Amino acid sequence: MSIKILTIDDSRIIRLIVSKAFEAYDCAVMEAENGYDGLIIASREKPDLILMDYSMKPMDGFETLSRLRADTSLKSMPVMMLTTMSDRNTVIKIARMGVRDYLIKPLKHDVLIERVSRVVALQTKAESGVKAKRVDDPIHLLVVDDKPAIAEQIRAGLAGTPWKITGAAHPAQALDLCLDHGIDLVLVSLSLPKNGAQLLLQNLRGYAKTAPIPILGLCVKTAATDQAQVSDAGFGGLVTKPIDCEDLKSKVCRALKLDASYKYFQQRDGALVFRLDRECNQEIAEAVASDLKKQLTALVDAGGNKLIVDLSALEDPTHSLIKLILSVVRVAGDLSIRHAVAGSESVRAKCRVYEESQDWKFASTVEEAAALLK
Repeated sequence: MSIKILTIDDSRIIRLIVSKAFEAYDCAVMEAENGYDGLIIASREKPDLILMDYSMKPMDGFETLSRLRADTSLKSMPVMMLTTMSDRNTVIKIARMGVRDYLIKPLKHDVLIERVSRVVALQTKAESGVKAKRVDDPIHLLVVDDKPAIAEQIRAGLAGTPWKITGAAHPAQALDLCLDHGIDLVLVSLSLPKNGAQLLLQNLRGYAKTAPIPILGLCVKTAATDQAQVSDAGFGGLVTKPIDCEDLKSKVCRALKLDASYKYFQQRDGALVFRLDRECNQEIAEAVASDLKKQLTALVDAGGNKLIVDLSALEDPTHSLIKLILSVVRVAGDLSIRHAVAGSESVRAKCRVYEESQDWKFASTVEEAAALLK
């Protein structure tokens, strides 16, 4: 079961820093913007650790901790205090409050993780066996907008994927769906009445089950005020209307860290085949590049030493894709992996412009490239 961490701090920036610090770990980071909400969430979720601001308002860390310790069901919860004050008197006062530790702001990710790991048994998602979802997995997206046509537009635009699109008209309905129906990502309109998007964000961050869900804001492309609040408010990104569903797909893949490597890396006759197709845009190229060294290292570890770069599906590769190919071959060379490139004459001509490609072995097909490596 995931570790539950509750951050109680009136600073959105601090709450965001804490949440980002533990992204790679198997834990749910909940948030409360004041002591009152923090006590409610602590009572409901029973977190394994509370990170609490010392000087927040209207109820400061001292009073919040006092109330926590007065509740028999909460008093044993470990608490780490966050403070900007490092003078001797403050440190002594915090120590006497019975907290497990304290951290001086500004917070540093590595220090935060190290100190928290003294209190709870942190594990990375990989260590916990949490498998990354793939692009072709049945992802469940929730579109929260009081205009039903938006959810229908997204559903139609993503019809070629196995993803499920559910619509909700208001924040309360959205919260219930997230708690009960395994939502993977939320798209919420920033123009919902009564600050509905902010309210939903705050509520989702208050439950261990929904705290990890990425939330993207939806707004009209010209709504500068709405766009300005996205990062400061803690949203994971922005999707503008009219919606470009290809752009939306890329942003969903990035927000959920969906694995697309299986589409580009395949084993064939003892060689690793790296295939680029026409759908490979800049964002996909960057994601593939981040997985590249792992794939090539695994090839060497398994006793392989052959790489085929398959460009046969490309007619006019962009500059960014050629740079990606260059980086692939460079890493392969560092690992003493032999390589060949399959592609048309026009693709070869584009690659030959770069000095690094002068000694590459080119072939028209993957089969011919494989023969060059025998």
